[in-house]
Amino acid sequence: MGLSRQQHKVGNGFSTRLVSLFCIASFFLGFLVVNRFWDGYHSAKIVKEASIRETYHSRGLHPLVNCNEEASTRGGNIFSQVSQTRDVIMELDKTMSSLEMQLAAARAAKNKQKEEYPIFASSEGHQVKDERKMFFVMGIITAFSGRKRRDSIRKTWMPQGKELSKMEIEKKIIIRFVIGHSATPGGVLDRAIDEEDSEHKDFLRLSHMEGYHTLSSKSQTFFSTAVAKWDADFYIKVDDDVHVNLGVVGSMLARYKSKPRVYIGCMKSGPVLANKGGKYHEPEHWKFGEEGNKYFRHAAGQIYVISKDLATYISANGHILHKYANEDVSLGSWFIGLDVEHIDERSLCCGTADCEWKAEAANPCGASFDWSCSGICKSSERMEEVHQLCGEGDAAIWQLNAF
Repeated sequence: MGLSRQQHKVGNGFSTRLVSLFCIASFFLGFLVVNRFWDGYHSAKIVKEASIRETYHSRGLHPLVNCNEEASTRGGNIFSQVSQTRDVIMELDKTMSSLEMQLAAARAAKNKQKEEYPIFASSEGHQVKDERKMFFVMGIITAFSGRKRRDSIRKTWMPQGKELSKMEIEKKIIIRFVIGHSATPGGVLDRAIDEEDSEHKDFLRLSHMEGYHTLSSKSQTFFSTAVAKWDADFYIKVDDDVHVNLGVVGSMLARYKSKPRVYIGCMKSGPVLANKGGKYHEPEHWKFGEEGNKYFRHAAGQIYVISKDLATYISANGHILHKYANEDVSLGSWFIGLDVEHIDERSLCCGTADCEWKAEAANPCGASFDWSCSGICKSSERMEEVHQLCGEGDAAIWQLNAF
């Protein structure tokens, strides 16, 4: 028994139980002290932050922002900056497109001067760029056999001599008969045109060999030549058996001067003729789908208008523009896929039976022809009659104030 008590003693006379109780009591005391100290420190920190927040708010400052609110604000700013950047890029893209068109026009003019086959220079002097800013250039497509048609136009709606020059100076309007060369350049046909031009000075000669099946190429060459020679807002192609009221056409075009890429005409969509032997047979009819399909919308070939950018486009890309059997279809196909505004101008669709009553109603047509003949039937004999019935009056063009 005496030995057992002694085993429960420690070296300094304290029992093991007392030592254990003392250690437990010390642990709990330390925990209470540390916890109270931490609570005091945390409370002081909260009070300090509240004081700082109140100070900044009182001074109109807000350095402490909720993280979610800050992220939302930053996100809004980023989206705003992205939107502004996109607008700037779009504006630069438009500017670049305009500069590219101008550069293409300059290249086209330069290339025209370097052509190996000379443009048939009459009184025009085609190798020199006319630096005047013009309203529109009208090319009247004609043939070697079309002398009577040309004379009928000269006697009716096309100014002559000094009035033709006056119209160019005062109204900024150019009108020329457009023709190329024969299969034997310098032969009797070409000399006849040279003599006619020396008398009237109203031809534009092209580096193009004449032929019915080359009308698409002729129209392309006309636009390329015209845009290289004259800086105009619009370029017009018209057949030599169509009656035109220049004042009506000028007033109509004045409405579209602010638009960059317009294609104006009597828009139609005729059938694709697959049968051989027909006048408008399309050898590549299979490209337009099954038999019985129609062409895409395009302007009737009797008269149509394109803006400067489109004429420049044709000039710059002529070597890769595909030509279909029909000239008006070819031109329409060149603008498919481009950002071009097609304008269906009904005043360019008038029949010779309609233009008379419209003129009487003080609403004259821009152009008149017979659909059955794709022009005025027997135009060299009837042009003067149509002019008297459907004309706007000789003073109309001089009252035009569109430039």
